[in-house]
Amino acid sequence: MAQDGTPPGSPKGRGMLIIACGALAHEITALRRANAWDQLQVRCLPTDLHNRPEQIPGAVRALIHASRDQYRSIFVAYGDCGTGGLLDDVLREEGVERIPGAHCYEFFATGPEFAALAEAELGSFYLTDFLLRHFERLVIRGLGLDRHPQLFKAYFGNYRKLVYLAQASNPDSQVQAQAIAARMGWQYEYRRTGYGALGTKLKTAVSRNEEVVTWHR
Repeated sequence: MAQDGTPPGSPKGRGMLIIACGALAHEITALRRANAWDQLQVRCLPTDLHNRPEQIPGAVRALIHASRDQYRSIFVAYGDCGTGGLLDDVLREEGVERIPGAHCYEFFATGPEFAALAEAELGSFYLTDFLLRHFERLVIRGLGLDRHPQLFKAYFGNYRKLVYLAQASNPDSQVQAQAIAARMGWQYEYRRTGYGALGTKLKTAVSRNEEVVTWHR
């Protein structure tokens, strides 16, 4: 028996850590509260990493190394997010699972539904609740369209439709999303996805952690 009372070879902590993209912080917090996941902790990496996806694998690995001894299990709430498989390489080496999917649009909508949306209109811009809240900062100012509106065609010339993948049902958010579509000159489509695979995969991961806790008691 170790000095902290943990059986040899077993993880030190009983809690579970979710390493997440900052764009998912609101949704994961809501799931944690709704399901009373008291032993679940969440640490988010900056959303700005989406502009430098090559840095995501290293940042996730560093956080795994910094946290491993403190938690019984770790789960990563990231899609591939433009890393070209490099994040999966890191997670295989570290023995940590992530939510499946290329990006949050896919796991919110679920794989088959997202594939159908993409096939119906390749030129679709996908909006989540997070991106809706931060559209002006991340898209308009972030891409410099407020200063250089002539760049609009270069960035968005091939887009035809805005698809709002809503996690929460909020009429005001739908009005805001419709206004963005009109501003950008796109068709508008609304899909109420809820938390999609984010919710189901987190529940599975938390249940697995709780089973391990019970076994070690």
